[in-house]
Amino acid sequence: MTGSEWFKAAHGGLNRYFTDLYQALARDSGIALSARAFGDAPAGAHSWGPTGGSTLDRARTAFLDRDALTRDTVIDRHFCLYGPAAVRNPLVVHFHGPWAAESRMAGEGPRAVRAKYLVERSRYARADRFIVLSDHFRRLLVSDYGIRADKVRVIPPGVDLDRFTATEPEANSGIVLCVRRLEKRMGIDVLLRAWSAVAARHPDARLVIAGTGTAETELRALARSLFGEDAHSPVRFTGTVPDAELTDLYTRADLTVVPSLALEGFGLIALESLAAGRPPVVSDCGGLPDSVRDLDPSLIVPPGDAEALAARLVAALEGVRPDPKQCRAHAETFSWAVAARRHRDLYAELTAR
Repeated sequence: MTGSEWFKAAHGGLNRYFTDLYQALARDSGIALSARAFGDAPAGAHSWGPTGGSTLDRARTAFLDRDALTRDTVIDRHFCLYGPAAVRNPLVVHFHGPWAAESRMAGEGPRAVRAKYLVERSRYARADRFIVLSDHFRRLLVSDYGIRADKVRVIPPGVDLDRFTATEPEANSGIVLCVRRLEKRMGIDVLLRAWSAVAARHPDARLVIAGTGTAETELRALARSLFGEDAHSPVRFTGTVPDAELTDLYTRADLTVVPSLALEGFGLIALESLAAGRPPVVSDCGGLPDSVRDLDPSLIVPPGDAEALAARLVAALEGVRPDPKQCRAHAETFSWAVAARRHRDLYAELTAR
């Protein structure tokens, strides 16, 4: 397995998934496993070094690392830049999202976007199989990258059920939690506009936004323009929060919200919310609906629709939402043990050819 960064070194959905999948596979005695990424590695895994430095130097370091590779070793690459070339080895590519398209939405110029797309295509060219978390990304791989549909496997992620406990909220706290990178495609601006209508119906409700990103300054300014700068503002930005504090935020919240606008592969944060017993209101974006559709489809709202989002948040605050036991039971259907077994079976399929 080759990734970008270990989660301890750099928080984020891809790094969380990579780290959790490694730990799930490491518990499987039927597989010999080696995993590499940048930053502090968990027990039994390896690091290519610190997370800083130039991208080119980091890519070269990962590309030249062929330690522990034998001819029948499966390379499972989780980010296109990092990992050795698959000269004779079976190659699996985890497609976590279109790097080039994400960069375009973040405001990068056409040359940089085109260069990233070409890097993606070149690093995907030798892949024997692709793994995606949702049907949405399967379709995107086929349509935007020309990948044959029979090469793509959909394997939903798991959630670390030991990190969270599904407790009852403290007498309807009125807290709605949003844990997101603060980027334009995450829809936080839509959420802030929706919160004006929520606050009109529930003036004591509070929106807590956890995370940082390139749009943070803009979003804080929008919140000030909508709600003012005093201590009585119904919106609070926390910045980055450590895992222990995040668990506490879930415990104090009534529900969570994931208002993404584009390029959402699955939304692991929705599974974490469910594991903590808190229902997530999600936008109908990418693979996000897969996390809640079988629990309560009314939790899904149109992306970019502030009015619809506000109406569903108001209803949820008034009690129209799954209870903690229902949320936890649904989270338990997303098992890392099952996900790890499906990965192992795919690796075995490739080495048996």
